[in-house]
Amino acid sequence: TICPSCSAHIDLRDYKITSGFSRSIRTRGDVHLTGKGDLASSSVVCRSALVEGRLRGNLHCDDTATINFSGKIPGRISARHVIVDRKADVHCFRRIRAESVDIRGRMSGEIAAQTVTVDRKGTLEGDVTARAITVEKGGMFSGQLVIGNIAFTQGELLQQHEPAAPHAPESDLPETAPRPLPAT
Repeated sequence: TICPSCSAHIDLRDYKITSGFSRSIRTRGDVHLTGKGDLASSSVVCRSALVEGRLRGNLHCDDTATINFSGKIPGRISARHVIVDRKADVHCFRRIRAESVDIRGRMSGEIAAQTVTVDRKGTLEGDVTARAITVEKGGMFSGQLVIGNIAFTQGELLQQHEPAAPHAPESDLPETAPRPLPAT
């Protein structure tokens, strides 16, 4: 599809990955990584994703990322909603960033979200920074908890503004002309 205002191509396709795949994906559709799929792409940007196979790259979803996978995820995950399904047992090496995270299975890793919910059969091990957390009766949370605004390190933030020009402090001394350096 072509954008009517800027004529840029917009991919609306859904992707179903059933074997090894290493190309970048940038779509407004959905991505389904099946149990036999192995996604080694450095970047996947989509509307929503269902991860049942091996994910080795970064995943960004505009809506929901559902993880139904047992294993390790070395890449970053960011989405509006992240769901760790009941049969999942996942270890995330990088911080998960989301508005809401729902843990129904087992997960270890760091989370930065507005709300985190650990369901009655869910287990979460790791550090959580959130505005609110709910651990239902029967659920388990083990780790450090920070309630409040989410703070990200500079490496996680995209530079949004141009760096300010260096500003020389104003002085009360009269302005003098710069002297040239002596010739050698």
